[in-house]
Amino acid sequence: MPISEFELIERFFRQGCQRGNQRKDVLMGIGDDAAVLKMPDNNQLVATTDTLVEGIHFLPSIDPQVLAYKSVAVNLSDLAAMGADPAWLTLALTLPTSDEAWLARFAAGLNQICEYYGIALVGGDTTRGPLTITLTALGHVPADQSLTRSGAKPGDWIFVTGHLGDSAAGLKLLKGELEASDDHKEFLVTRHLRPTPRILAGRSLRGIASSCLDLSDGLAGDLEHIVKASEVSAHVEIDKLPLSRALQETLGLEEARQLAIRGGEDYELLFTVPEAQKGALITALGEAGVSHTCIGQVRAGSGIHYYCDGEPLAEAPQSFRHF
Repeated sequence: MPISEFELIERFFRQGCQRGNQRKDVLMGIGDDAAVLKMPDNNQLVATTDTLVEGIHFLPSIDPQVLAYKSVAVNLSDLAAMGADPAWLTLALTLPTSDEAWLARFAAGLNQICEYYGIALVGGDTTRGPLTITLTALGHVPADQSLTRSGAKPGDWIFVTGHLGDSAAGLKLLKGELEASDDHKEFLVTRHLRPTPRILAGRSLRGIASSCLDLSDGLAGDLEHIVKASEVSAHVEIDKLPLSRALQETLGLEEARQLAIRGGEDYELLFTVPEAQKGALITALGEAGVSHTCIGQVRAGSGIHYYCDGEPLAEAPQSFRHF
């Protein structure tokens, strides 16, 4: 007999994810109609929600433990882009069946990442239907210190953390659309399945970055959000894009650059920094142990203008769009 919704919650999420019982800011968590949470003094609440649908956002063959990790990580990446400290999580899980083996692995992955980042699962919902995962991550940031998309000014420098394009290549490998050496395949697939939310980088950028977001839909599309919100233009040097050795050796330089521009799900931070703050940036991200690369500059005007070796590209790249 299939287990009931309440037994499912009790066995796999209330008992399996114990972090909520350890945080003093969770006054009431799983088991009541809603969670009661205590905010730190002089902080503001930051909330984000992501939905992942089987066949669209993840492959049906994905290990449920890895799926749980990635589902949380992409939400934490949004908090990082706002400069927020993650604290709490809610989960709405739609399942075709109450597969106990699948649930055990999913709950193990969820507990693992919650423990690592010190966040509490404090509520959610379960229902029957096509496999869909909706997570809401809640965090907090000191008052008036949150990062936004709308603060870039002409003269600011454009930076990204980490490397770009690896996740898109990892997806191609999983789908059999690309071949790579064993070492490069493991690296690129891991970058797709287990992205690193840049929590420390986002926290370090408070008071330094003039705008910030995370790269979920690809550089070309996500930079457009900053350009429009800030009412500026962007000058991007694609020959300066940070590319991993695995990506370059697998695809070649030109195709690697295109994937870095168009590919999505890197979950690195894209941000702008005034000239006067470049020294503070180097110090802050150096202390956080996060690599970063300047890829261009904010200009007056509108749109994104791409250059390679000083020459303008004839056609502007496009990235992933949901509709």
